[in-house]
Amino acid sequence: MGYDAKKFHPAFEGLNGLLPEELFGELPTPCYILDEAMLRRNGEILAGVAERTGCRILLAQKAFSNYDLYPVLSPYLAGTEASGLYEARLGAETMPEKEVHVFCAAYREEEFDELLQYADHIVFNSPRQLERFGPCARKAGKSIGLRINPECSTQEGHVVYDPCADGSRLGTTRDQWDRKMSSELTGLLDGLHFHTLCEQDSDALEITLNAVEERFGNILPQMKWLNFGGGHHITRPGYDIPRLERCIHQAQKRWNLQVYLEPGEACALNAGYLATRVLDVLQNGETQIAVLDTSAACHMPDVLEMPYRPPLLGAKEQGELPCTVRLGGPTCLAGDVIGDYSFAAPLREGNLLLFGDMAIYTMCKNNTFNGMALPGIFVLCNGKKLQCLRKFEYADFKQRLGR
Repeated sequence: MGYDAKKFHPAFEGLNGLLPEELFGELPTPCYILDEAMLRRNGEILAGVAERTGCRILLAQKAFSNYDLYPVLSPYLAGTEASGLYEARLGAETMPEKEVHVFCAAYREEEFDELLQYADHIVFNSPRQLERFGPCARKAGKSIGLRINPECSTQEGHVVYDPCADGSRLGTTRDQWDRKMSSELTGLLDGLHFHTLCEQDSDALEITLNAVEERFGNILPQMKWLNFGGGHHITRPGYDIPRLERCIHQAQKRWNLQVYLEPGEACALNAGYLATRVLDVLQNGETQIAVLDTSAACHMPDVLEMPYRPPLLGAKEQGELPCTVRLGGPTCLAGDVIGDYSFAAPLREGNLLLFGDMAIYTMCKNNTFNGMALPGIFVLCNGKKLQCLRKFEYADFKQRLGR
C-alpha cells in the first residue's frame, strides 16, 4: 500500500507514492540516495528565474558537490561557486565551459597561481586581501570582486551561520571600506558580493538589499556586477519567487549591472534521502530509544551543528502519534542524537527509516569519527531505477589518517 505524499514533508515527493522498502529495501544501510528527478525539478525552477530576470545562477558546491550529478544541473545554471582551490578545480573540470566563481576569507599565496587557472571571478574578503592578490588576478584577466558586510542580520537562532553577527570576520563593512579602500583598490573591482542569508525567503533579501543600498549605494554604479550570495530557498514550496525577481530587476535597473545568485541548498533541496535501519530498541526511564546504523555526528553533521531536525518519512513531532522514540546513532558520543519523533507503532529491530533532504551538507561534510563507515551513495533514476555511485570500505577510513 502506498501513501499520499501531500500528507508528508515535501522532502519525499520524489518517491511518487512508493514505500521505502519497495524502493530501497535491498540497499545496504546506511546509504544516501540522490534523486535525479528532484534535482532536475530544482534546476527548472532556477532556470525560470534566470530566464525571466537575466540574472545568472551558480551552484554553491559547499552544499552539494556530487559531481556525477552535475550534468543534470548544468543545463540550468551559469556555473559553480567555490570556497577554495579544490572546489574551483572541481567546478572547472566537471562543468566545463561554465563560469567558476571563488570566494575565500583568505587566500594562500602558494595556491593562488593554480587557483587562477580555474577561476573566472575571484572575490576577496578584505581590502588587504584585495591589495595583496588583486593585481595578480587582474593581470591574469580575472573579474575581481570584494565581499561586503551590510551589517544587517535577518535571522535568529543560528549565529554560527550569520555573517552579519557582531565581530564577524566575513565581508568588508562600510567603516572598513572608508578607512582602507583607496581609489586604486576600488579601480581593481568589477563587482561586489554579499552573502547574509541562511535558508530564508525573499523578504529577507529585500531587507538586506535596502541595507546594501544604504551603505554602498554610491559605490554600486561603478560596478559591473553584484552577487547576492546564497541562502535563498528558491525551490522550497511557498518561496516568494515574484519578490525575488523584483529585487533582481530593481538592482539591475538601479545600478545597471549583472546580478548573480549562488544558492547551494536550492539546487539540491529535497533531492536526497538517507536510508537507515534500527539496530536496537531500549528504554531509559520514560524515554524510548532506538539506536540506528546511521550517526548524526558522522553522516548528517548539520543536525548537531545548526542544529536542525531532519524530516523523517511517516513520523511526526513527539507526542503527535502514539509512540515517541528518541533516535540516536551507534557512536560513543553521548550527544549523537538525531531527535525525538513519534510513530504510529513501536519501532522494531530491522525497521527501515528514511530521512529526507539529505543531498545537502551531508556527503560534503560527513566524517569517519569512531571508525564509522561512510554511507554508500546511490542515484534514483526516473523515480525507480537505482544506480550505485560509490561504496566506501575500510581503506577509505584508513587512508585519511596516514600512509
